[in-house]
Amino acid sequence: MAPDNLTWVTEFILMGVSDRPELQVPLFFVFMVIYGLTIAGNLGIITLTSVDSRLQTPMYFFLRHLAIINFGNSTVIAPKMLTNFLIEKKTTLFYECATQMGGFLFFIVAEVFMLAVMAYDRYVAICNPLLYMVVVSRQICLLLVSLAYIYGFSTAIVVPYCVFSMSYCSSNVINHFYCDIVPLLSLSCSDTYLPETIVFISAGTNLVLSMIIVLVSYFNIILSILRIQSSEGRKKAFSTCASHMMAVTVFYGTLLFMYLQPKTDYSLDSDKMASVFYTLVIPMLNPMIYSLRNKDVKAAFKRFLSIPCGSFKSV
Repeated sequence: MAPDNLTWVTEFILMGVSDRPELQVPLFFVFMVIYGLTIAGNLGIITLTSVDSRLQTPMYFFLRHLAIINFGNSTVIAPKMLTNFLIEKKTTLFYECATQMGGFLFFIVAEVFMLAVMAYDRYVAICNPLLYMVVVSRQICLLLVSLAYIYGFSTAIVVPYCVFSMSYCSSNVINHFYCDIVPLLSLSCSDTYLPETIVFISAGTNLVLSMIIVLVSYFNIILSILRIQSSEGRKKAFSTCASHMMAVTVFYGTLLFMYLQPKTDYSLDSDKMASVFYTLVIPMLNPMIYSLRNKDVKAAFKRFLSIPCGSFKSV
């Protein structure tokens, strides 16, 4: 903790994606389009899976919550980021910074476990189809989603508390476009061993536990698909989890690239590029992945456009 004679920083300056003045306006329009597509796509998924009576299954229940998480994750980051492209003084207050970090951690950790829950859902659907509605009942769905949110909330409380209990008494310039953990800790004039250890254990636990669930689920899914005699049956079984496999590969691939690269190759610039991907690009891509490759979602969208009230019901 900080000695009494140190002056605490009351605000931080975010450097952003790039500090080159000529790129600020072009980058603003690029990320505004990305954020606009993210909002439209995820709100579309939320709406369709809420009102279409044919999409009231556990798979689409989890997809709805993934869309809510993607919407929240990008909204925690993008508005402040877009504003900073257009203003000269890119400051954020101390507690505003802490709130943004907490919001980001809540949604990113919830997303990690939501993807694991969705992998488990596909495992049950393909490997135990006769027991599917029993094993993945409405009560179980609510429990699994609640656990993902609760774990995200606990991380969002513990980690920012540890990071912001450090003393920030020299530079207040964060080499990032949002209040991320590593750039902040690099500014601290306190011993950062404890928060770094907590962050490492938390991130490692989240990734390892969720990846084990995903890998075990898909290992069993692949074995089950290979046992299917007909090629048509294998194709149909694979199509039910192809979208989720693609989303999982993109998401975990980005996280593994960032966290498993050698420390000698690590730089805040590469960290920023990876962060752009999993805070802004992936939330934009997920609705496209799940809608463009999903016949049920595309059919629901056509029904929504043609008969907005006829075949839909509020859930």
